[in-house]
Amino acid sequence: MYEIFADLHVHIGRSENGKPIKITAAKSLNFANIAKECADRKGINVVGIIDCASPYVIEDIEKFLKTGDAYELKDGGIIYKEKVCILLGSEVETSEISRDGKCGSAHNICFFPYLKDIKQFSKELSHHLKNITLSTQRTDLSGYELIDIVEKYNGILIPAHVFTPFKSYYGNCTDRIENIFKEKFNKIFAIELGLSSDTYLADTISELENKTFVTNSDAHSLPKIAREYNKILVEDISFKEIVKALKNEDGRKIIANYGLDPKLGKYHRTYCDNCNKPIEIDEPVEICPICGTKKVTFGVFDRIEKIKDKEKTISPTIRPPYIYQVPLNFIPGVGEKTIEKLLKTFETEMNILHFLTKDDIEAIVGEKVAENIINAREGKVIVHSGGGGNYGKIQ
Repeated sequence: MYEIFADLHVHIGRSENGKPIKITAAKSLNFANIAKECADRKGINVVGIIDCASPYVIEDIEKFLKTGDAYELKDGGIIYKEKVCILLGSEVETSEISRDGKCGSAHNICFFPYLKDIKQFSKELSHHLKNITLSTQRTDLSGYELIDIVEKYNGILIPAHVFTPFKSYYGNCTDRIENIFKEKFNKIFAIELGLSSDTYLADTISELENKTFVTNSDAHSLPKIAREYNKILVEDISFKEIVKALKNEDGRKIIANYGLDPKLGKYHRTYCDNCNKPIEIDEPVEICPICGTKKVTFGVFDRIEKIKDKEKTISPTIRPPYIYQVPLNFIPGVGEKTIEKLLKTFETEMNILHFLTKDDIEAIVGEKVAENIINAREGKVIVHSGGGGNYGKIQ
């Protein structure tokens, strides 16, 4: 058994021939570039690419497998240069009845072991949405219906960024995910926390006690890969091993979640669209206490405060630690040139964030920047909350 790093939520912006996939993602985000970024710069061992049901991406994967740098594994996934295992995924938007009886929507990330599986899934999914070539198009399926289709093609389903105010189960649809999946809720063995929440907030909801938590970047550009990630104990890197870890089977498990302090997330606190700032008071608010407007974007912290059913966080004993991780490009004084300098010497971001001493870093970028990096690693920073689509800030 050994420890690996995994980011299971990365988007594709464009196909190799420039066709749009995820409109809001960078053009440089294509299948081959993600594989190279994880292997050469990030130090990520397993990456979940979640736009692989697009026929344009399927074409790119087929070409990628012909380059000689990658091949499909017997236990599922594609291995690139013997360094990175790529999980073939699809982010699917489901249609739900929301808590107020209106139409809600939620995102789900679905992973499949082999290219043939996601090709079949893509064909079936194309009957439930308008444009299969684009990422995360709204379907006419509910989560309850989707999970059966995913399992039909040997896949797994993980509810995505479950607390964010838009396109998520708790944020947009329901107070309890079990209300959506009903008797199939036991088929959901992992949920994705999202950038604005953490383990300590999520474990105030009792229905999540036996679910594995994953922390992923939801990257829309190459530098954002591994903004959040997981440390996992496995025997090797493959689809089968990751599924075992998510299920806590045969000694495989998540041993740490690395994520932003939720205050840094874009939707941590309720945001007044009139005052243009987060509302940072101790209780959840739906009306701005300053100007009185109802034009607010409800925050993740506020949503959890409203729907939690435990007064204090009591995590199950098997829950791994949630470690606040500040990505290099969030740290004051660490710009692109500084990052390039560090990577040239130390190879990957994982090395810089986890393993180097202050002296190692200082020798390359000077004392002040080294101190900022170490302080961020040790949680010695002041964080100002984000909200309304704006990231929080580090002082």
